[in-house]
Amino acid sequence: MVDTQPTVTQATLVKKAAPKSDYKPADVSPQRRVQRSYTIRLWSIRHSRLLEWFYSRFADAFLLLHPLWKGIGYGRVEAPIKFVEKRVKGLMFDCRMCGQCVLSSTGMSCPMNCPKQLRNGPCGGVRANGNCEVEPDMPCVWVKAWEGSRNMVNGDAILNVQKPVDQSLRETSAWLRVTAQAAATRETASKEVA
Repeated sequence: MVDTQPTVTQATLVKKAAPKSDYKPADVSPQRRVQRSYTIRLWSIRHSRLLEWFYSRFADAFLLLHPLWKGIGYGRVEAPIKFVEKRVKGLMFDCRMCGQCVLSSTGMSCPMNCPKQLRNGPCGGVRANGNCEVEPDMPCVWVKAWEGSRNMVNGDAILNVQKPVDQSLRETSAWLRVTAQAAATRETASKEVA
């Protein structure tokens, strides 16, 4: 005998138990949410040359502020700078705050967004349409990195081999770390000249 009763799913029960309302969410589907989350990240990659120019000026300005950061103490300014950095880079690049930012070398595509967290190029599983093998609805981070790097003045920096992620730097400010390193390099160079 065949059961002709319709199967009642958990989703049906939840829907029936939900309070009735005139509100109906517009354009909410899992696919749409995925596309929305990549929109700004993909904009950043398409405009990588502009962001490269801006990032260079920003790094110069941060370096000019080195005496201020040093005077206050890098440890004291870490929390507020990290707060801003996390929000800005999170919005623009879907940053994971690894503390070792290589956006300027990867076409403004953060390699930490790769589900496998590959730092030196794509895996062998990139789909024919350029999407990720692990997350089929997501464009491959490295395919996008290559596209973004082709727009940049220093686009060949994508060919540089990146070091493995130093987990001790996770959740620290890459802006401050790079600034402190650039200041130390500049001070060393000025001592050698004198």
